[in-house]
Amino acid sequence: MSELQTILEGLAFPEGPRWHEGRLWFSDMHAHEVVAVDTEGQRETICEVHNRPSGLGWLPDGRLLIVSMVDRKLLRMEHDGTLSEHADLSAVAGGNCNDMVVDAQGRAYVGNFGFDMEGGDEPRPAALAVVTPDGSVQVVAEDLAFPNGTVITPDGGTLIIGETRARQLTAFDIAPDGSLSNRRVFADVSPSLPDGIALDEEGGVWVASPRTNEVLRALPDGSVGERISTGDRGAFACMLGGADRKTLFVLVSGSSDPVECARERTGAILATEVRAPGAGLP
Repeated sequence: MSELQTILEGLAFPEGPRWHEGRLWFSDMHAHEVVAVDTEGQRETICEVHNRPSGLGWLPDGRLLIVSMVDRKLLRMEHDGTLSEHADLSAVAGGNCNDMVVDAQGRAYVGNFGFDMEGGDEPRPAALAVVTPDGSVQVVAEDLAFPNGTVITPDGGTLIIGETRARQLTAFDIAPDGSLSNRRVFADVSPSLPDGIALDEEGGVWVASPRTNEVLRALPDGSVGERISTGDRGAFACMLGGADRKTLFVLVSGSSDPVECARERTGAILATEVRAPGAGLP
């Protein structure tokens, strides 16, 4: 495994990375824009999202879905580049919406903070919602401790989500109708607070840990394998991509404060090669 190399820097707060059509797509949350970058560092601004973009995914017809955090909505980018409201999650989200995974049928699983974190509220459990391709919203899991990064296994049968405040990864079985059951702990990653995650074909889950400035690999037996330090910046998200899906992209920042992020722009995308390629979704 090589050292982390810088792909792109000068970002406000990169989050929600997805490998799609030969590029890494991500939300520069506190710059209010969705960006795509190739492995040579050539970037393109895809769109602006005033209320902070977060999780990204695609419908089966190729239209991009974007979590709009502050107004708790899911946006849809039409083929002509215009943005439309895909769903309103304000009735089920107790705080800002955040990460998301979209399955092969176009169902979007969207998490939220559960409380007004920036306003200083006491933490409360959150619900996980699923948005069907027609925009209807349904709660599929409750009492989650800050649901965050989410992946789906290659067979479409299991959803794994990071519960940040519980310091663990939690797994669910996915029914054909998209509902979730059989909740269980996939891995305890304490003292790390899991943020974004990425699944590999050996069943390992790479976990971005902003508090401990590293990415770590949680294994199916519940243990933790490799750890890669991100130095003096927190790791907030990760994604396996590249031509063979063996490139681990790590999104880092020196802060998560919106004002400081926009001013200092310490955010960056780093990358290294790993042994096991990415698998499943996103």
